[in-house]
Amino acid sequence: MEKIADLYSRLLTVFMAVALMVMVALVFGNVVLRYVFNSGITISEEVSRWLFVWITFMGAVVAIKDNAHLGTDALVSRLSPAGKKACAVVGHLIMIYICWVMLLGSIAQTKINMGSAAPSTGLPVGIVYLAGVVFAVSAGLMLLRNLYRLLTGKVRDEDLVMIQESEDTASLAGSHGDPAVPKPR
Repeated sequence: MEKIADLYSRLLTVFMAVALMVMVALVFGNVVLRYVFNSGITISEEVSRWLFVWITFMGAVVAIKDNAHLGTDALVSRLSPAGKKACAVVGHLIMIYICWVMLLGSIAQTKINMGSAAPSTGLPVGIVYLAGVVFAVSAGLMLLRNLYRLLTGKVRDEDLVMIQESEDTASLAGSHGDPAVPKPR
């Protein structure tokens, strides 16, 4: 199961890198064409916007897989291991429910907008909302994987606080002598 999650994460990362390259090429090419040749790429803005939506949603899936979303641990870090585990389980159940709601809404929006053509590309607008469907299914599966690992005891006690601190916060706390955060070297 871990190998499949890692492979899927790598595929999403490659997709995001290619989408970002296409976005840069379209936007840069459009700027050059507008200023040098007084013309442009008609589909540039629309495709770039759509790719940005897809990159954002797929990046969120990769972050869920790696527990890389920012969060706060002011309460959870002070709990016992059993309390931390209970909070993690409840948090995962809430996130899975949110993924379910998002899946239903994204499917509805995709169906509604598949009949509407985008102005410059002529492609169905539902493609944008399909990113929500892919996100909800992918994130839901990653969360179920994490929940399974939690419930089967495959998560160490020190890993029960499943957040990433921002580098700025960690370095600020370290410079003020917080013993919980090592000082930068």
